[in-house]
Amino acid sequence: MARPALRAFLPGADDYALLPTSWRVDILAGVTVGIVALPLALAFGVTSGVGAAAGLVTAVIAGLVAAVMGGSPVQVSGPTGAMVVILAPIVAAHGVGSIALLSIMAGVIVLAIGLAGVGRAVAFIPWPVVEGFTLGIGTIIFLQQVPLATGTQAPSGLNTVVAAWISAGGAQWPTAGITVAIVAVVATLMVTAPRLHPGLPASLIAIVLVTVVAEWLHLGIPRIGALPSALGAPALPPVSLPLMAELAGPAVAVAALAAIESLLSARVAAGLVDPHGSTTGQYHPDRELAGQGLASIAAGLFGGMPATGAIARIAVNVRSGARTRLAAIVHALLLLVIVYAGSQLVGRIPLAALAGILMVTATRMVSRHTAASILRSGRSEATLFVVTAIITVAFDLIEAIQIGVLVAAFFTLRSVAKASGAAREALPGDVHPDDERIALFRLDGAMFFGAAEKILTDVQAVTGVEVVILRLSRLRMLDATGARALVEIIGALERRKITVLVKGIRSEHAKMAETVGVIGALRHYRHVFEELEPAVAHARKHVAENRAADASQQLP
Repeated sequence: MARPALRAFLPGADDYALLPTSWRVDILAGVTVGIVALPLALAFGVTSGVGAAAGLVTAVIAGLVAAVMGGSPVQVSGPTGAMVVILAPIVAAHGVGSIALLSIMAGVIVLAIGLAGVGRAVAFIPWPVVEGFTLGIGTIIFLQQVPLATGTQAPSGLNTVVAAWISAGGAQWPTAGITVAIVAVVATLMVTAPRLHPGLPASLIAIVLVTVVAEWLHLGIPRIGALPSALGAPALPPVSLPLMAELAGPAVAVAALAAIESLLSARVAAGLVDPHGSTTGQYHPDRELAGQGLASIAAGLFGGMPATGAIARIAVNVRSGARTRLAAIVHALLLLVIVYAGSQLVGRIPLAALAGILMVTATRMVSRHTAASILRSGRSEATLFVVTAIITVAFDLIEAIQIGVLVAAFFTLRSVAKASGAAREALPGDVHPDDERIALFRLDGAMFFGAAEKILTDVQAVTGVEVVILRLSRLRMLDATGARALVEIIGALERRKITVLVKGIRSEHAKMAETVGVIGALRHYRHVFEELEPAVAHARKHVAENRAADASQQLP
């Protein structure tokens, strides 16, 4: 049994079934994605505090491993904005040297989650929470670029909003004027170049242009600096039990973010349409997690940082026509060539140019249309969206998702509770004498802890009747609290000398009803009916017998 299960996580011929007809377009898509990924990898590495070299190494190693071992045919992995946001405070607290070990620890956790088969859990994260989380990340990424955009040093250990404010206030002119101008030029080119031709690599064009101008004018502004001209041999980073204990909490947070972001991006990729109008095919969520875990482990061994799937790069990949994993593999190999052949040139790129790229990227993370749709969709959805975004910016990414899911659960339970209740119905068929002494209640929705009290109150308020029929066939959910409420309802009515009949206990609720004592609370085990007509007939017979008994007692 173990071997077939393990085989589902390993590469196979099916991964490349489309390659004979798609290899040309896959190669072109990989080159396109590599060009787009280069400035992003450098920028995310710098912004996280780990360094541009670590960002580039991660894009190469993690991108290659995830492409081969992951569960999506078009996923493109590497450093991402969300990971940058969570890594920056970890670097400030534990130092740059801890990130390689952190990447390995987080990768092991993600790998274990994938092998445990819980990849479908991402489906339980509501859409407003995901978009609020994305908006918060975009806001943080934008604010994190303020120091680079103003040529200042970001203060460590402070909230992103506060750090951006201090950096802007401490800007030194005229250096700040030059870096702000570079940001403006990069942003303008990234916005206008695609309008001239959708296929233009706007970010790369912007970086090349401002770097050439900065070199020509000999501008004294911060640059990326020295980069390695080759990949080092894989090696375990320094390991000690005290350091692992310190990194345990951050590793869990990084792993949770990596799992969530990778699965979300893979799910988005599965729904994207390529230039020919076809979707990219399904993905294997558990294999995707296992592949991403292995990717982060490999990146850590080469001195990189944790990696995840990247929605922006996936979108470029799919729009470029990619059909198989070859595209992501080519993307990683192209970046590897740049490491060996162009590291000195890349090191001369102004940091302000990277800031401009990320600022534009951040503003595109959530579209106005999406935000407006959520805000108009209802008070609950709008609250989820706004609360998640605020918590993401003000506190912590993982806390934002946790609180967002909890708030979503609260609103969902409240909606289900509102839709649940007990409605009194007329008896079926012709009206019989004394039918007013029989109350038929239809229980709707869910009999669970959130709605049990309301249903309990509705039924127990009945007066002037001798028999109550509880119609349970419309009850979609019954938990232990709901079953206990039914016991209380039956007990309270029986103590008032009102006979209770139960109709239509669904098969999936039968065990719960019997275990908690619903059946035992009835006056007689024969007071359980599968159909409504026999229940009503029994109720009418019971009322008639009561009338006859009352009449006999009144005789002299």
